[in-house]
Amino acid sequence: MSDFPSGLVIERSHPLHKLNDPATIRVRCGAILAAVERGVSMHFALDRSALPAVADRVAALTLKRFPDLKIPFHSRWRHFEPGGVDRKGEMDALMQGLGTMEQARARFDLTVVSVLLDAGAGGSWAYTEAGTGLQLGRSEGLGVASFRAFLAGTFSSTPGQPLRADASALQKMDASQLRAVFQSSPSNPIVGLDGRASLLARLGQVLQQEAQHSGLQARPGLMFDRIVTDAATGQTRSTVEAADVLGELLRTLAPIWPSGSVIKGVPVGDVWPHRWAGNLVADGRTDAVTAGWVPFHKLSQWLSYSLLEPLQWAGVQVTGLDALTGLPEYRNGGLLLDGGVIRARDARLLDRQWTPQDEFIVEWRALTVALLDELAVLVRQRLGKTAQELPLACVLEGGTWAAGRELAKERRADGGPPLKITSDGTIF
Repeated sequence: MSDFPSGLVIERSHPLHKLNDPATIRVRCGAILAAVERGVSMHFALDRSALPAVADRVAALTLKRFPDLKIPFHSRWRHFEPGGVDRKGEMDALMQGLGTMEQARARFDLTVVSVLLDAGAGGSWAYTEAGTGLQLGRSEGLGVASFRAFLAGTFSSTPGQPLRADASALQKMDASQLRAVFQSSPSNPIVGLDGRASLLARLGQVLQQEAQHSGLQARPGLMFDRIVTDAATGQTRSTVEAADVLGELLRTLAPIWPSGSVIKGVPVGDVWPHRWAGNLVADGRTDAVTAGWVPFHKLSQWLSYSLLEPLQWAGVQVTGLDALTGLPEYRNGGLLLDGGVIRARDARLLDRQWTPQDEFIVEWRALTVALLDELAVLVRQRLGKTAQELPLACVLEGGTWAAGRELAKERRADGGPPLKITSDGTIF
């Protein structure tokens, strides 16, 4: 595999850097929400009178799932918990001989690889966990399968060190290895093995190049080192901003995505054009270079949320949690559609097959981001919590994602989302 072309990484000085700022996500999505409110959209209308009922559902489900309101972050680590099995404790026991920093690198390795393997599995696939006998499908099955593979050393090429994922092993990953990881067979088929293997291979190559430039270990854990190291002093920081976690992921992982938009010759990933996006960025400023583009970075934000706990477990305080946005995907966006807050002007549009770049989908996702912020305020009011006590990451987990899945099951026999999108799994 040849080197990636230069210029793919958007540094802070790059003219497209504003697309990596979560504040830009909110401003551009807000501009689209305002346009829909003005009635100029040909795709959607809003019914704000439905929002309180959706907030009631989310608050009630949150209390049912977390009666003490001690709500964890919306994170890949929740998918390691099915059946009440303490898999994290199992991993912790295996890491007892490792120092705090090395444990954090191992958790970063696991989280990054597991999130990248979390594309759709197909409705007929399931994973059976040895030892517990649990049979798990969808994200929970993918999560536990990748967790077990990680503990078994599947992603490590370092003898005697199974609890790591390194560039050498990732670059050699192929569909046959993943078929074994996920117990896939003609009678238990999982979709997209070739795509997942290619994504891990690209990750391995990027990490190899990053290690050559930085002198760090060629593994996802190098992003932990970069996040917690003060670039000016070289000292380890005890506090980091959530937006900086996202920025590091976007900077490092930019070359691995197989799809997404290209602006001025630079691949920018989950960023799409919309006629009502405008040119505003943070603090009322404007940016002509990125005008008309809406960044979402859904998978990178999902990964950011999933890395918050590994940072905290390493003693690093993460501040500014609500700088990250709600995740514009099937469950959150489906909740707002099925809940009647967002309404397609022509119901037949929901039966069509769409792609991520279609304006209809970009608009739906932008509305989802903007309305999740409003919904979070209502949910907190119902639960008697402040934004500091119940950050958006906890509202999502409490929460909106579970309510979206619940409502989908009520509306459709297969529990599928209310619209259809053709995607390679790196967007949704």
